[in-house]
Amino acid sequence: MPVLWEDMPVIGAMRLAWLDGYQELSPRERRSAPAVIVAIDEGSLRRFGQWPWPRTLVARLFDKIAAARPAAIGVDILFSEPDRLSPEWIAPSVADADPRLAERLARLPRHDATLAASIRAAPIVLGIAGLEAGNVSDTAPMTPSLQRNPDTLGTLRRYATALRSLPEIDAAAKGHGLLSADTEAGVVRRVPMVALVGGTPVLPLSLETLRLASGEALFSVRGGSGGVETVGIGDLSVPTQSDGRVWVHYTPHDPERFIPAAEVLDEEADAARFERKLVLVGVTGLGLIDYQSTPLGERMPGIEIHAQVLENVFDGALLMRPRWAPWIEVFAFVVAGLAVVYCVPRFPPGRSTALLILLVITLGLGGFAAYRGAGLLLDAAVPGAAIAFLFAAMLVETLADANAQKKSLQERLQHEREAAARLAGELDAARRIQVGILPRAELVFPSERRFEIAASMEPAREVGGDLYDFFMLDDERLFFLVGDVSGKGLPASIFMAVSKALCKSAALRRGQPVEELLREANSEIARENPESLFVTVFAAVLDTRTGRLEYCNAGHEPPFVLSPDGKIARLAGGGGPPLCVLDGFAYAAAEYSMGPRGIACVVSDGVTEAMNQSGELYGAGRLQRALERNGNSGSPAAIVDAIRADVSQFAEGAEVADDLTLLVLRWNGPSGR
Repeated sequence: MPVLWEDMPVIGAMRLAWLDGYQELSPRERRSAPAVIVAIDEGSLRRFGQWPWPRTLVARLFDKIAAARPAAIGVDILFSEPDRLSPEWIAPSVADADPRLAERLARLPRHDATLAASIRAAPIVLGIAGLEAGNVSDTAPMTPSLQRNPDTLGTLRRYATALRSLPEIDAAAKGHGLLSADTEAGVVRRVPMVALVGGTPVLPLSLETLRLASGEALFSVRGGSGGVETVGIGDLSVPTQSDGRVWVHYTPHDPERFIPAAEVLDEEADAARFERKLVLVGVTGLGLIDYQSTPLGERMPGIEIHAQVLENVFDGALLMRPRWAPWIEVFAFVVAGLAVVYCVPRFPPGRSTALLILLVITLGLGGFAAYRGAGLLLDAAVPGAAIAFLFAAMLVETLADANAQKKSLQERLQHEREAAARLAGELDAARRIQVGILPRAELVFPSERRFEIAASMEPAREVGGDLYDFFMLDDERLFFLVGDVSGKGLPASIFMAVSKALCKSAALRRGQPVEELLREANSEIARENPESLFVTVFAAVLDTRTGRLEYCNAGHEPPFVLSPDGKIARLAGGGGPPLCVLDGFAYAAAEYSMGPRGIACVVSDGVTEAMNQSGELYGAGRLQRALERNGNSGSPAAIVDAIRADVSQFAEGAEVADDLTLLVLRWNGPSGR
């Protein structure tokens, strides 16, 4: 199935357009610059005349480039015909008018010989053009290759023969690289890293120039079960598609790659730009060559495509469409198709359409992520179109069936509304009960002067999992705690009530140290806990005579303490993991001495983790600043109200994610001053 999918013309065109879109959205960033292009451009043609130039001028250009000591020079020019401006061609035309001039011209060096000498003296690779018909010359020089699994070479692009420069010029070069690349719908997307001329493997101009620069005498072609896998030059291995081609990862046209030939000939170019570089020479003057279209939607000279290939190789940025890509695309279609088949009959049209959009976007983002992250070309257009077609068919069928079931659905909806109303009433009653079991300071301590305490709990849903409690252990010791049950909703609220009752029972039953209380509470609460919930607890005992605060923190948010002089700190140490996490854990207590009118503020993580519409957390820093603003100016009840208002203002418009609980205690001193 994937093979048929790959070969269908309409699907192929859709796929190529989609893959082009990846590069248009996110072109390659140019990191390295291994190649410099010497361009015979419009300015150079105006300076030295129309093309073709005399071969002596071309030879002088090569000499000046070679003098700058480049690593190698690749020439994207074919010298397949004699130079008509050479003296031996001009001499016969002036023989009748001036025999002596003709004789002197005949004695001058031939231009082709001059060019051949310049090529022979420099590390130059000449280009060859693949031809579909003709006979291969056995005497034409070609770089040798090492072929591993040569049976796989049948997958390569094959040319019957090649158009080359004149034998004298061609033989002078130290390498020969293929210039030809097939277009797909007029766009150059893939170029061969190796092709066959007759039966001989040949590198493209880009890799052949790199081979010459590396000093390697040959290159290797390694094949596997599916065709060609890599082309190697020394230690460099270039992965290819099975047919020996690669997908070029383009950057936009960059004038920084180019140096006009006129600047080189006039010695205006910086020689340092050529040293140890791969220099590519080509004609870019408009009207002299065919500019090639690229996936970026722009046209660029072929010599720049060779430079981009070298950048791809140096940066490891070549794109790949692996052989398993069609199977991944089929798998994506099957998974998304199953989601459509399952969901469309069950969802209303609006949600079904949203699902389709989500699936298509997911496919597109997945393909784009593979392109950006790993350089893989995965097609999302064809699976997306197939899913859209399947969705349309399913939607038509579903809408027809929906009309027949309309009455039944309306009746079901009515029943669901009634059930929802009953559930809402039950949850409201549960909320009232939960709030009712929490103590209120004005009722518990109506005439207390030694300390002031205030607390508040706002559930995120109808009922919550936060808890707090405070009561006197005897005439001198105040016990208080704040807890937070894992989870939310009704299960958490039930576990909260059980935890609160067991903690209070343990505290009142024995009057033991706070760490022993948490050990016993841990054992009692964990005894029957089928849902494996846990609860964080901060428990403390305040000696109202001395201000000594003995506390133990079981995985809860560390409280803040504020001294009368405005210094603020957090109570660290003294504790362990949340209750119901580790059986028999030996909790440890810690102490803190409160000064008269000192304040302790205990909160649940619903305060510090309150989130605004931008996804920003309220945080401990904002809580600390709120305490600094309000800590010494009002009662604990006013501090609680101020912090609640600050959190509410911060998270205005955002969904409440967790229960919000605060407890503020102020010790006024032993006499309540």
